[in-house]
Amino acid sequence: MSALALPFRSAPAAATTTLALTVLAGAAPASGAWLTMLLVNELTSGAADTGRVVFLAIASAIVGGLAIALLYLTGYVGEVVQHWVTVTVESRLFQRVAALPGLRHIEDPAFHDRLRLAEQAAQEAPTTVSQFAQELVRSVVLLASFAGALLVVWPPMALLLLASVLVAVLARLATARREVAAEEAWVSTDRRRLFYRALLTDVRAAKEIRLFGLGTLLHTRMIESLTAVSRARLSVSRRGSLMQSGLALLGAAVTGAGTVVVATNVATGSSSVGNLVLFLGAVAGVQTGLSTVVLQLGETARAARLFGHYLDVVGTGDDLPAGTGTPPPSATIELRDVWFRYGEDGPWVLRGVNLTIPAGAAVGLVGVNGAGKSTLVKLLCRFYDPQRGTITWDGVDIRELDVTALRERIGVVFQEFMTYDLTAAENIGIGQLQHLDDRSRIVAAARAARADDTVTALPHGYDTVLSRTHTDDGERSGVTLSGGQWQRVALARCLMRTDAELIVLDEPTSGLDAEGEHRVHSTLRRHTEGRTRLLISHRMSVLRDAELIVTLVGGRIAEQGSHDELMDAGGEYARLFRLQAGGYQDVRVR
Repeated sequence: MSALALPFRSAPAAATTTLALTVLAGAAPASGAWLTMLLVNELTSGAADTGRVVFLAIASAIVGGLAIALLYLTGYVGEVVQHWVTVTVESRLFQRVAALPGLRHIEDPAFHDRLRLAEQAAQEAPTTVSQFAQELVRSVVLLASFAGALLVVWPPMALLLLASVLVAVLARLATARREVAAEEAWVSTDRRRLFYRALLTDVRAAKEIRLFGLGTLLHTRMIESLTAVSRARLSVSRRGSLMQSGLALLGAAVTGAGTVVVATNVATGSSSVGNLVLFLGAVAGVQTGLSTVVLQLGETARAARLFGHYLDVVGTGDDLPAGTGTPPPSATIELRDVWFRYGEDGPWVLRGVNLTIPAGAAVGLVGVNGAGKSTLVKLLCRFYDPQRGTITWDGVDIRELDVTALRERIGVVFQEFMTYDLTAAENIGIGQLQHLDDRSRIVAAARAARADDTVTALPHGYDTVLSRTHTDDGERSGVTLSGGQWQRVALARCLMRTDAELIVLDEPTSGLDAEGEHRVHSTLRRHTEGRTRLLISHRMSVLRDAELIVTLVGGRIAEQGSHDELMDAGGEYARLFRLQAGGYQDVRVR
């Protein structure tokens, strides 16, 4: 019912007009058939009136022309309705996805399978259901118009047609169920096909694909996935085609039997030739209309079942409970006995973490890969909530704070930052959307991140599209940046938030050379002074000046203190620092 109501919600005037035109289009064929019967009877009466013959001929032609015109007009108005329905469902679907506050659904493969089915339903269901509704209305009017003819000429024919249609409907619904089951069973495989296809044209993957000769492998896997899905669909389609072919032969047998009976009546004089013409026209019209409805019924049943996935995604609840509080002005962050894992049956990533990040202090976070550093950042940004324990912002549990307001107070350079196919100015400005058009603020952030010289040197400066796959509005080709240059742009994006109380820098200079790293960190110290900072890096020298350094081992806080304190303790931090420093030792260095 939700799918049927969509046209009237999305484009009420056009949908109502389509309904009215469809009723008229359904009545036109029956009117034409009655006029044709009257014309034939007049011509075969033996005393035809010329004026009446001309009138009936002209009226029949006009009705036929109007029927065709109504079909074209109904088709156009229907396209208008379908356009607005498609816009509505696509908008609602991706608005819901964009509004999900956390990452639990986004990082769940099962959700992506549902999203794939929902997207397919959003593209197909509105059009299919709308067309079916139109065809159903037209066919109902058509049947009502022809019902009298069939009952007058040969009543059993109406019952035979009804029986054959019911069998066809049941068969088509069964086929539709198998089609949807196949779509649901193979959606993961089809999503992998799209993944392999996207990789083959991904600029970021192009170098490795060519260096390692991965093109054939990815192409083979894409075709294997496509073949598997296609075979499943063809198997269902083959069974459905055989069934529908058998039903078509049954319909032909019913039509033949009725035609023989009526033709015999004409031959014996108990019926007129006009009655035979009317009967043949009625049977042809009814069968054509019903066949179309039956075929579209299958597509509609399939679309309606897929539409259930769309409704599920649109109705997906938030993966984080909403908070309402406003974050306090200072940013003393405290983690109290925080435990976290990504799945109920997965391993614990964080285990009883207790940590205080004082307001205005610079805290360094050290740990080998997999220690839980990036997960801790996700919790601070409240992309997830811990299963146990609490995280407080100046004493207030962040679950009580409005998540949007909380994130507006945080600036982050993620280790896996995004490179957007936008202009350089937009790539920086999106860090603070309300200042996206504030060029002076964007330039200031770029200078703070030591990215201004790079951007200014681009062919069109800050208006240069940073992409090899897209052009700007003037069809000017874009350019790409090196890894270090992109990292500076991502840092500038973070520094757009000049009012952020918490700055999180997760490997912010890993792509920079030694000189560039030194300059950027010097600039960062000046621009983030007085704000709470969490610095994460595998380069120990970057963290040396932090007021507090915390070592994370296996999801637990192993030690914390200043650089000197941790070196004197001789624990994990000292081991990692000496291990890294050993690579720089040289007797020629004094």
